[in-house]
Amino acid sequence: MLLDLDIRDLAIIDHLSLGLGPGFNVITGETGAGKSIVIDAVGLLLGQRADASVVRAGAGRALVSGTFDPAAAREPIEAILATYGVQLEPDEVLILGREVHAAGRSLARVNGRPVPVKALADIGCLLVDIHGQSDAASLMREAEHLGLLDRYARVEDRRGQLAVQVAALREVDRELASLAEDEASLKRRAELLSYAVEEIAAAGLRPEEDAELLTERVRQANGARLAQLTLQAIAALRGGLGEELEGAERSGLDLVAMAEAAVGDLARIDTEAAGMAEQAAALAEGLRELAVGLRAYQERLDFSPRRLEAVEERLALIGALKRKYNAVDIPALLAHAERAALEIDGIQHADERAALLRRDREALQGVIGTLAGQLSGFRQAAAERLARAVEGEMGALSLSGGRFAVGFGRREELSGIRVAAPGFDPAARYTCDETGADKVAFQVSLNPGEPLRPLAKVASGGEAARLMLALKGILSAADRVPTLIFDEIDAGIGGRVGAVVGEKLWGADRAGKPGGGAASRFGRAATAAEGAEAADHQAIDHQVICVTHLPQVAAYGDSHFRVAKAVEDGRTRTLIAELDAGGRVEELAQMLGATTSIARENALQLLQQARQWKTAEGR
Repeated sequence: MLLDLDIRDLAIIDHLSLGLGPGFNVITGETGAGKSIVIDAVGLLLGQRADASVVRAGAGRALVSGTFDPAAAREPIEAILATYGVQLEPDEVLILGREVHAAGRSLARVNGRPVPVKALADIGCLLVDIHGQSDAASLMREAEHLGLLDRYARVEDRRGQLAVQVAALREVDRELASLAEDEASLKRRAELLSYAVEEIAAAGLRPEEDAELLTERVRQANGARLAQLTLQAIAALRGGLGEELEGAERSGLDLVAMAEAAVGDLARIDTEAAGMAEQAAALAEGLRELAVGLRAYQERLDFSPRRLEAVEERLALIGALKRKYNAVDIPALLAHAERAALEIDGIQHADERAALLRRDREALQGVIGTLAGQLSGFRQAAAERLARAVEGEMGALSLSGGRFAVGFGRREELSGIRVAAPGFDPAARYTCDETGADKVAFQVSLNPGEPLRPLAKVASGGEAARLMLALKGILSAADRVPTLIFDEIDAGIGGRVGAVVGEKLWGADRAGKPGGGAASRFGRAATAAEGAEAADHQAIDHQVICVTHLPQVAAYGDSHFRVAKAVEDGRTRTLIAELDAGGRVEELAQMLGATTSIARENALQLLQQARQWKTAEGR
């Protein structure tokens, strides 16, 4: 449940704080005051996309914070938060935060900890469900009908299981198609791969060979110079260049040895010189080691023009192989050869692999047929319940005499799936994708005596809006999300139906409450089966938040908030306040179009009517 909402510098809102309660919360106000901005702010907390345009003019960033009671979904929320390194303590509230900078950067936080925006989306779908004006338009798209039916039937998990098997079948089909390529093409491919394997193997490559060869090439190309420099260094240390090196009569080692002996004698006379004696000894030892090392290096020098030529040829071969097989180094060349060998093995054993894949395909088709049949059975049973429920709502929404049904269609396909379920020919094969083998379309008859026709071809905009309200009321019973937000979904609905809409929205929060489940949901005395279904589905209390322009709807609110605009210091601000009894009368009167005594009397009557209806319903 959403407890508090705090908004700063979002659109025309400079600062707005809203405390929400359980039950049915209504938000009203003049057009353009910022009612929908409040809903947009909640959308930001749910991970919806945002750009710099949402930041209030002149502000550096927009901030939105929402405090939620996560009790209804604590366990899955804790699991999601754990993946992002956030721990939710027992009985701790959940604070979601979103920060959008004028420069376009967006940040998300959970209980003060930075998280990816995706984390808000993962958590938000367990906390809030927003229904907007566009939902009625979605009802006119037949592609949306299957999802609505599955949501009502609560078969999303079964659809997920089916989708996994269908994906596996598509992968098998892809591999079979690959194996079914032209035999001559496969033979040519195998020959090319064999040549690559043999050519790379013949090169006898070692993983670090190219780096070693590059080092050796530098050494061979500079062999004469290396030998001369080494000889000079040795001569300076040990002597041996005669007249070519000034002072060669005494080598560097001789001079350092003399210095070492003198400093040693000095230290024996004056202990203060002991440190210098140690330094002299260390220097002498270091030079002796250097001399030994230079002599060993000189012996290893093997300058040979013929060897340099061999190194160059070897590097040229390695470079050519790299370019030919698009490899960055020798390990990549060796890996290419390994992959080629595996592919050759696959081609050589294609018949065996194809037979195995065909067996896998047959087994997967059997599993998919079973899952699709079970899914279709659940859908058909739910479709009957949904039709009865919608027809029960239609009368209350001024669609008396109307009928509603869910039409099922399937498409046969020679290479499809056999589905064992009512409505399917056991000898036929059917197209089946991740959603199953059913094609679903809602059908209505809005006038007595008229046949059922596709809803998209029959319903007007206002009728579609009322049908969507009926469906939303019914689907909310199966909705596990604790907070339902309706953003002006009563658009296109007149005042005569408005009171019924208010009843439906008020009833949406009564899930699982004694005395108010099935009857308000079905708009009539519920059958025993429907009542049992309502009790089963309505196992969670909903908080309902509704932005409305109809006073007949607003009258049913348990809490009523008014959004208004004000101009201060030349800037427009959005204000929001919870209305008391007198404030509600004034607001409803203005929504009725006047602030006269007659309008106030009408507003009072609306409130009294709503109060009486609530009392009759058990609250």
